Amino acid sequence: MRIYFSGIGGVAIGPLAEIARDAGYDVVGSDLAASLVTEQLEQSGITIYIGPQDGKSLRNEHAIAPIDYFVYTAALPLEHAELAAARELGIAAVKRDGLLAKIIAEKHLPLIAVAGTHGKTSTTGLLIWCFKQLGIPSSHSVGTTLSFAPSGVYDVNSRYFIYECDEYDRNFLHFMPEYSLITSVDYDHPDTYPNRDVYNEAFEAFIDQSEYTLMWQKDYETLGAPDFSSDVEVLPGDLSLEHIHLAGEHLRENAFLVERIMRRLFPNIDYHQLISAINSFPGTGRRMEKLADNLYTDYGHHPREIAATLQAASELSNHVVLVYQPHQNTRQHEVADEYTDETFAHAAEIYWLPTYLTRENPDLETLTPQQLTQHIHAKITYAQLDDALWAEIRQHRAAGHLVLCMGAGTIDSWLRERLTA
Repeated sequence: MRIYFSGIGGVAIGPLAEIARDAGYDVVGSDLAASLVTEQLEQSGITIYIGPQDGKSLRNEHAIAPIDYFVYTAALPLEHAELAAARELGIAAVKRDGLLAKIIAEKHLPLIAVAGTHGKTSTTGLLIWCFKQLGIPSSHSVGTTLSFAPSGVYDVNSRYFIYECDEYDRNFLHFMPEYSLITSVDYDHPDTYPNRDVYNEAFEAFIDQSEYTLMWQKDYETLGAPDFSSDVEVLPGDLSLEHIHLAGEHLRENAFLVERIMRRLFPNIDYHQLISAINSFPGTGRRMEKLADNLYTDYGHHPREIAATLQAASELSNHVVLVYQPHQNTRQHEVADEYTDETFAHAAEIYWLPTYLTRENPDLETLTPQQLTQHIHAKITYAQLDDALWAEIRQHRAAGHLVLCMGAGTIDSWLRERLTA
């Protein structure tokens, strides 16, 4: 099988290209600009075209040897030249998850899927970590960077494929997992799901597509306690988690899901080794990731994620300063009423940035920071990603305060650039 990846340097597409290559497929791709990801892929022997994605490179490669699949992301516009060329050439066009589902099926790998509104990235990372620490070969794909493994790996000796199964754009419905972990069920992605009922119905469909699902009672009740046709194990919320020493109530709950599934998959596993592996988890990129003394970065962009991460930060410091960049104006219209004192209870001070705009509904008013914070009584400073904000961050760090920079937009890259300047 020959596969062409459009936007091969992307954080999701790049690891998938590595998985496809390692699984024995012929991989080529393109991107507008060179990056660390494209350079690494080229060093591994993948041909990459850098520059205008006008369809010429796709036509050229198809003429050399037929391309079977053209892989693209949901961000690619329907009128994109490469996508148009793929249609003209009769090449099957699939999104990332469609191709990955095909690879997993062709390789006959049992799939362990981690899904949920919040917490799926860190939970997937922890599951991968435990497999590695216990010497169990596996393949995986996770939507962030890991300090202990590439983001995407295919191992010919794998016993399982571990996957962060995202509900955005209904991606998780491409898969039929043998095992699924549901970390949480809230409401998100209003550009895909117009209301909570439609969102919940997608999760119900995903669970029914799974042979076995492990989830918490609170999330089962959020779905209306449906009668699933598949095997669903519902965990009560009053379980003791004292043996798990990770920071953050939410991470301890998710770690228990990992503990439970590992003991189900491997009944003879050494329990003490498993718990030791869990408690030594180094974390994942952009999930309460420590960048420097008193400075952390996090991808969170939903009120429930904000509250959970602030709670975890409060276990590390008695003075947490939050620098927050809201993500997507469409989402802000859905969650604005959830920006309350309860959400920010563990933040001593807040620096609030303008919303990072992406995939927007042009008919919606862009909500201002002042509008979004009208129900919050903590100390708030309205800020920009500039020198003045960086000076404030440095002062807080020098005073021993924990500074947590949070958002799914440009705040993380801005922060890293400042640290290396």
